[in-house]
Amino acid sequence: MPEHKPIYILAIESSCDDTSAAILMNDKVLSNVVATQAIHEEYGGVVPELASRAHQQNIVPVVDQAIARANIDKKQLSAIAFTRGPGLMGSLLVGTSFAKSLSLGLDIPLIEVNHMKAHILAHFIADEKMTSPKFPFLALTISGGHTQVVQVNDYFEMKIIGQTLDDAVGEAFDKSAKILGLPYPGGPLIDKHAANGNPHKFEFPIPKVKDLDFSFSGLKTNILYFIQRNTKDNPNFINENLEDICASIQDTIIEILMRKLKKAVKQTGIKEVAIGGGVSANSGIRKALTDAQEKYGWKTYIPQFQYCTDNAAMIGIVGYHKFKNEIFSKQDITAQARYVIS
Repeated sequence: MPEHKPIYILAIESSCDDTSAAILMNDKVLSNVVATQAIHEEYGGVVPELASRAHQQNIVPVVDQAIARANIDKKQLSAIAFTRGPGLMGSLLVGTSFAKSLSLGLDIPLIEVNHMKAHILAHFIADEKMTSPKFPFLALTISGGHTQVVQVNDYFEMKIIGQTLDDAVGEAFDKSAKILGLPYPGGPLIDKHAANGNPHKFEFPIPKVKDLDFSFSGLKTNILYFIQRNTKDNPNFINENLEDICASIQDTIIEILMRKLKKAVKQTGIKEVAIGGGVSANSGIRKALTDAQEKYGWKTYIPQFQYCTDNAAMIGIVGYHKFKNEIFSKQDITAQARYVIS
């Protein structure tokens, strides 16, 4: 039998404040370069205009570096995959325009990718430290902008069966950190301080939301009032109790997520459960999912840290599967700030 020619995908991710490019040979990552934007720390959150300008500065060197690290020539590329959405429109436009131009210049196919689907399909990257879930499986996608439970029937058939009605879990972490006076991005700092705290020291209410949907706005408000009450009586309350406060906040958020996951498993009968998205890097959430495997008899899947946060490798794996199925995009395709999994 003749050997199959390898498929080389150049993937581009620019949905928020990280510019990333990756090269995949079939389902294997040859390079995965990420340029982060430190400027947003000064403002306590991502500033869209500054993000899009930084993408314009970063995208050419990041793509060049990805190709160089992969040790291939751009003429070997089979296709270019890019994030179409969801995300910040200015940021998406930079990646979309670059991908379209380069695909025209190299005369190779263009492949659009839904960012949230990519977080889910990151589990199918060939990595000796990861195993891929079996279809159908449930995916909990948790990030700064999204909180969803998705039933994944195959690479291209996914259905959202639960989602947040207001704020995303990543925003709940970051806003809670801001209330505590922690710098942006605060979610990882809550995780860090929680490691040495008592998760049962302070109690926060679990929102009562129907079906498999989530809500985090009430929790954020409750945390704000809790801090205001206690700092009024003791100005040093946060400093004296930071680790316990962080542990209690994190434990409450994990409880909210796990209750919905348990309900989803019960409703669907699917015991293959995977997580994805930037917040899946949280150590407490990863531990809770690992524990669920033993406690509830689930088979759980947790991606490598490098594939949790926004990165182009996850865009590339979707591009690879779309290429194999000849699902290509036309040059008139446009970025979509809101792009729902369907």
